[in-house]
Amino acid sequence: MIIAGFSTVVEWYDFTLYIYVATILSRVMFGGGVGSLAAVLAGFAISYLMRPLGAIALGHYGDRHGRRRAMLLSMAVMTAAMLGCALLPTYAVIGPAAGLLLLALRCVMAFAVGGEYTGVVAYLLEGADPRRRGLITSCASAASEVGALLAVGVAALTALLLPADTLDVWGWRIPFFVGAALAGGVLLARAAMDESPEYTRQRAAGTVPVNPLRHAVTHQRAGIARGFAISALGSISYYVGITYVPAFLASTGAVGEGAGLALSTVAALAVIVVTPLVGALTDHVGRRPVLIGVAVSGAVLPITLFTLMASGGIWPALIGAVVLACLGGAVSAVGAVATAEQFSGEARLSGLALGVTSATAVFGGLTPWAAQKLLEATGWPAAPGAMIAVVALAILPVLWRIPETAPARGWTRRVQPI
Repeated sequence: MIIAGFSTVVEWYDFTLYIYVATILSRVMFGGGVGSLAAVLAGFAISYLMRPLGAIALGHYGDRHGRRRAMLLSMAVMTAAMLGCALLPTYAVIGPAAGLLLLALRCVMAFAVGGEYTGVVAYLLEGADPRRRGLITSCASAASEVGALLAVGVAALTALLLPADTLDVWGWRIPFFVGAALAGGVLLARAAMDESPEYTRQRAAGTVPVNPLRHAVTHQRAGIARGFAISALGSISYYVGITYVPAFLASTGAVGEGAGLALSTVAALAVIVVTPLVGALTDHVGRRPVLIGVAVSGAVLPITLFTLMASGGIWPALIGAVVLACLGGAVSAVGAVATAEQFSGEARLSGLALGVTSATAVFGGLTPWAAQKLLEATGWPAAPGAMIAVVALAILPVLWRIPETAPARGWTRRVQPI
C-alpha cells in the first residue's frame, strides 16, 4: 500500500512536469516563434482527452486480470513515455517533427495516468482496514499534490542552476530523466506487490466479470452516475479553485505573477495537510455528511472568495487562495473513497473510469479556460466562483439521496438509499 501511495507522487510528477517547463519546451521543441507556447499549452489540453480512454482501457484490464497487473502496465507505459521525452531530438535537429513527437508522447503519458489513478484508489480502498478506508484512500489525493510540488521544485532548480544556453541545449532533459528514473523505480517495486484481496476473492469465487465494461453499465449504473456527480464537483473545485487561481490573480491585477505562484505553493501545502484530515473525518462521521458539507460550502464560499481575492492586496489573495485550496482538498479527500465505494469489487475500475474519469474530462482540463473567458466576457470577478457554485448546487440533490457507504462507527449509522 505504501508503494501504491508513493506511485501517485511519481505519476503526478510526470504528468504535471510538462506544464511547469512549458516555456522551455516552447523554445527547444517548437522553435520559440509566435504561437510556440500556445502549441505547448494546446498539447496539454488535447492530451487531457486521453485520460478517459486510458482509464477505460486499463480499468477493463485491471478488472479482468487484476489490479496489480494493470498498475504494472500503466507504470511501464509512463516510464517509457518519460524516457522518450528525455531522449527526444529538438527542433534544431529535426524541425517541426520534434513538437509532434513531444505531443504524441504526452498523449501516451495521459493515457497511462488515466488508468493509474483509478487503479491506485481501488487498490488502496480494497487493501485498507474498513475503518480506515477514508484516511488511506485520501492519501492518493494528497500524494498527487506532493508530486506536483516535486515537479515544480525540480523544474525550478534546473532552471536556476543552469545557464540559459545550457538549459536549452541539454539541461531541459534533466527533469524528464528524473521522472523516468522515479517511474522505473516504482515499476520495479510494484513487482513485489501483492494482488488486491478483493480481486483475489473474485478469482477464488469465480466472479471475475468476462466483460467488465458491460458489467459496470448493466449492474452499476447508479454508481456511475453518483461517481460522475462527486467527481464533477471535485474536478471544478480543483481546476478552477486551485489551478486557475494564479492566472486569475494576475489577470485581475490583484497581485503580480511571482506572488501568485508563491501563494499557490502555500495553497498546495494546505491541500496536503487538509486532505488526510478530511479523509479521517469521513471514517468517523461517514461519507454522506462530509459530501453534503463540502457541496454546501462549494455553493456558498467560492463567489465570496474570488471577490475577496480580486479586491487587491497580498492578504486577501492569500486567504482566498488557501480557503479555496482547502475546499478543493476536502472534496478530493471524500471523493476518492466515496466514488470507489459506489461500486462492488466486480468492475470497480471500469465503473470509476466511466463515472469519475469522464467527469474529470468535462469539468477538469477545460474549466480554467472557460473561467477566464467568462471573466473576460462579464468583467465580474466572482464569475469563476459562480461556476463552482452552479455545479455544487446541481449535485446537491444527488448527494442528499446517496447511501452511506462507511461502516457504522460510534454514532455514525448507515443511511439507506431513498
